[in-house]
Amino acid sequence: MASEQWILIIDDEEDLARLLEKVLHKEGITNVVTAGTVADGWTKFQYYNPSLLLLDIMLPDGEGYDLCKKIREVSKVPILFLSAKDEEIDKLLGLAIGGDDYITKPFSPKEVAYRVKAQLRRAGFAEEKEAPKILQVGPFELSPNETELKKDGKMLELTAKEIGLMSCFMHHPDQILSKETLFEHVWGDDFFGSDNTVMVHIRRLREKIEAEPSNPSFILTVKGLGYKLHSKG
Repeated sequence: MASEQWILIIDDEEDLARLLEKVLHKEGITNVVTAGTVADGWTKFQYYNPSLLLLDIMLPDGEGYDLCKKIREVSKVPILFLSAKDEEIDKLLGLAIGGDDYITKPFSPKEVAYRVKAQLRRAGFAEEKEAPKILQVGPFELSPNETELKKDGKMLELTAKEIGLMSCFMHHPDQILSKETLFEHVWGDDFFGSDNTVMVHIRRLREKIEAEPSNPSFILTVKGLGYKLHSKG
């Protein structure tokens, strides 16, 4: 498929999918394709190579969780779950298996569109406004468009959210950042008690950048205050 920016919506509620497509068009995102099943979603994912997925959890032929796992084996494209399941365990599971956001139904389509645009910006699809520069802190190098991170010269496989966290840390090395600050920077929303969301992503990030995730050298917890990136490691 040509290298255009596509959004893939996988949801069996056709009216909802069309409404989201219409709202995204109004926000300037015109390349939108929809699917109503896991099988069709996987086929269209492979064909369109989308820049972002909106993925329902309960589909006629399976669960969005399983499709997310399959996609994560080959891609770190941002995945936003859409679900009527609003229990905390469902949200944590969605994030733990590789989701970048979890939006519960019913929701405002315009809010979804804003979250999509925020994810695309963080994933590096927005225009560069300044001369590109590699940001280096300790053994870490963040690419100019903030979509790739290297440690000791080796590329790390990170999700968009994990890149967003590292970007925040690397722009403020050795500074304590509260959970509220991290959440608002990476998720673009007001905090309102999203401790678990931040904690889950910090844990996943440590597993990818630390030699001993349970005894971290870089992302340190400052009890009662937040986290900081130790530049020396």
